[in-house]
Amino acid sequence: MYTRFERTGALTELGSYPQWAQDMVADCEQAKQGVLGHELWARMSEARLDPLSTRNFMVGVWPVIERFPAYMALNLLKTRYGRSPGDNLARRWLVRNIRVEQNHAEYWLNWAEGAGVAQEAVTMGRPPAGSQVLASWCEEVSRSGDLAAGIAATNYAVEGATGEWSQRIYASTAYAESLPEEGRGKSLRWLQLHAAYDDTHPWEALEIVCTLAGTTPSADQVRHLEECVRRSYTSMCITLDHCIEQQGRSGMRVEAAA
Repeated sequence: MYTRFERTGALTELGSYPQWAQDMVADCEQAKQGVLGHELWARMSEARLDPLSTRNFMVGVWPVIERFPAYMALNLLKTRYGRSPGDNLARRWLVRNIRVEQNHAEYWLNWAEGAGVAQEAVTMGRPPAGSQVLASWCEEVSRSGDLAAGIAATNYAVEGATGEWSQRIYASTAYAESLPEEGRGKSLRWLQLHAAYDDTHPWEALEIVCTLAGTTPSADQVRHLEECVRRSYTSMCITLDHCIEQQGRSGMRVEAAA
């Protein structure tokens, strides 16, 4: 039976949300840490990510960046104004934030160019094999999943983890100084925005999910939402793995040839 949820505590405090949501976040924490602790971020923040891996990252993640407003639009299509408090909250939030997302693809291309990857290489290049896992999952859950699952998987999980790794890279003086001084601010714009607004964005998404599901969702619904969140984290890791793995395989071929 649906029991309405209305947040009374602070937006960014986990205790403000139902116990089932607190448990879901805790149960998915290890998977999230797999994303945040990925080797790619260490190499990037220390300005030692090689050119091929940089290219793989910019090209491999591009499909998610380019399609992210579309994922949100697909979830917007599931809403019906007046059907429920969750629908109303999701509708207002998605309409507002689709506009926020509209320039992020351009900012990503600016970042890639500053990192030495031409815009045409990003938009027209072939992603490294296996790196499409995250884009495919986001498309699937946004198109076919229910509204709560779509928002949990994309706006809560993907954007939440992205906001945290973005902070790490943006705070790195070594990384900033590895970019050409001319146009450096433009190159860092994508990181700057995600390191800032995503601090509250995933919490807003979690509030929507909880409003949609209520305080007493079924065990099956909670299990499904948890699986969607965990799958997003796992898909992010797989995508990042392939950005580095391509470089590793290339290096082995060079050594073998030598």
